[in-house]
Order: sequence, then C-alpha cells, then structure tokens
Amino acid sequence: MSKAIWPCAIFALAFGAAAATAKPPPKTNELVALGRRSYNIWCAACHGETGAGDGSAAQKLDPRPRSFAKEKFKQGSRVDQIFNTIATGVPGSAMTNFRNLPEQERWGLAYYVLELRAKSKGK
Repeated sequence: MSKAIWPCAIFALAFGAAAATAKPPPKTNELVALGRRSYNIWCAACHGETGAGDGSAAQKLDPRPRSFAKEKFKQGSRVDQIFNTIATGVPGSAMTNFRNLPEQERWGLAYYVLELRAKSKGK
C-alpha cells in the first residue's frame, strides 16, 4: 500500500467500525449500572443528578444542558441515536464527543439517559 493511501485506509477503517455499531447491545442491569457510574463522572455536572439540566456547571453554559424530561433530543431519542450523540457531541453546544469512553460504556450511558428520562416523566 502506498504511503499516500495508508492514512485514508486507517480513516476508513476507524469510521467504518463506528458506523457498524448501529445495533445496540441488549439492555442489561450491568450495562445500565455501568452507564450510571459513567454518568455520575462525565455528565452530572452539566445535566444534573436526575437529568433535569441543572448540574453545578449548567448556569455557566450557553446553551444550557438539556433536561431529559422536558426537552426533545435534537438528534433523536432512540438508544442508538443517544449513543451517536454521546459519540459525536452536539455542535454549537458544550456537549463534546465522548469517543474517549469505551463503546460498551457509551451504550450504558445511552440506556441510563433513557432511564432518567422515563423516571422524570413518571413524576
């Protein structure tokens, strides 16, 4: 393989693998627990403990973080769409991508966000 084609091949493999993750893994208690732990580390400061968009950093952000209970998800509310949002971030906001997290952890986060949404709508 020529030196000019090599970087393109790596790019295609990396993003091809990301696109192949469209099918969510089965939701399990362990996966949701992993998501809860990760949420408390990476997400609660902005989105708040219950997902109300009222974390300790929320007032300093413009636009403010989403309330999972009261606001529509801009990039979709299915678990695979939330997973993709976690992986790519939200342009024009403080929501960065979290590709630094292992894929399984991002799936756990996506499932946990849906649980927070369901809990807050049930109140």
